[in-house]
Amino acid sequence: MCMRQIRFYILTLCALLMTACYNHGPQTPDAWDLTEKQLDSISFFTTHHYTQNYNFVVKRKSLPLSDQPGEMAFDTLYVVEGEHLVVADIQTISADSIDSVWVKVARDQMTQGWIRESEMLEGVSPDDPISQFIDFFSDTHLLIFLAFLVVVVVAYGLYRLNRHDAYIVHFNDIDSFYPTLLCLLVAASATLYASIQMFGAETWRHFYYHPSLNPFALPWHLGLFIASVWLIIIVTVAAMDDVLRHLSGADALLYLGGLVGVCAVDYVVFSVSTLYYIGYPLLVAYIVFAVYRYLHDARRPYVCGHCGAPLASKGRCPHCGTVNT
Repeated sequence: MCMRQIRFYILTLCALLMTACYNHGPQTPDAWDLTEKQLDSISFFTTHHYTQNYNFVVKRKSLPLSDQPGEMAFDTLYVVEGEHLVVADIQTISADSIDSVWVKVARDQMTQGWIRESEMLEGVSPDDPISQFIDFFSDTHLLIFLAFLVVVVVAYGLYRLNRHDAYIVHFNDIDSFYPTLLCLLVAASATLYASIQMFGAETWRHFYYHPSLNPFALPWHLGLFIASVWLIIIVTVAAMDDVLRHLSGADALLYLGGLVGVCAVDYVVFSVSTLYYIGYPLLVAYIVFAVYRYLHDARRPYVCGHCGAPLASKGRCPHCGTVNT
């Protein structure tokens, strides 16, 4: 290729880069052209994170709807759990001492009515599987119950497994760092999740109403949390593959069951303890503990010269009795 052709390709590339398309963002009408109702809708969306035409799903057994907002109502109908609702209108009634915001929701053309916003939000969740998943795991009472139940059951299970010399993450681990890494990721993600709820409540609330699994389309702290969730999924697959490569049959099943139990304890303990600021030093201590246990007890850098079994140190092989020097 001659120098003339090289210069031609370089100039062509520069021209393409200089004329590349630029995204100016969504085209919105000028604020001076908006009606007062549209401005009110934008203002309401900024503070409440939803507006007209937003979709909810009823999560209570039943939710009462009035035919009129405020004290003018004289008839009530009900929507039940699992039914889908759409926000049809929003009104502010300053005379209402309980809740000044009334929302008109509709299941269909024949079933629609008004309800106070506070009562509505307690009985519905956004019509999105991610939001509903968040809603389920954000119940504090559920977390406390799970913390008690999981700690007791897993502690007993680990005790029984340890008595039978079964492989257990952190205690009698296999020569793979993926299970330890998975536990650390779950603990760190739970700590970050609780921190966002404490220090970025409004950001988390907006994410709750408009969730995304793209970490690059979110604020940095939410993007970091979503990236950690994706990393947990990837490391889980790698850990399962490594466990099945090291163990087989009942040993692999018991190890994976213990791994799930430890991850469940990590999630519950760090989610709850971070709300009281205990989770931060606890996370540092847990990282030191987990890495120490892996480096000193699980890592097996040697291989028996006779049977090929992995060894933590030189000396007599516990499998075949051969002395390795």
